[in-house]
Amino acid sequence: MIVLPFIATLLLLTALVGLIRILRGPTTADRMLAAQLIGTSGVAILLVMGVASGNRALFDVALVFAILAAIALTTFLATARLERQS
Repeated sequence: MIVLPFIATLLLLTALVGLIRILRGPTTADRMLAAQLIGTSGVAILLVMGVASGNRALFDVALVFAILAAIALTTFLATARLERQS
């Protein structure tokens, strides 16, 4: 399967772009969105690695990462809302 390494490379490039955006982002929201991009890319990379290797445990790790990313986004939004109200 020659497609899987190509997909993994594209996902790594996407994560690199997100890292650059975290470093250069003018606002906190830009940085949070870039962090979400890196998290999503990480989940996708784990899924590609799980398919390529046949290791089903990587699917579980990807699920945990996706849940943690959702919790992080919810926490960020709640904090931003509280800061805006005060």
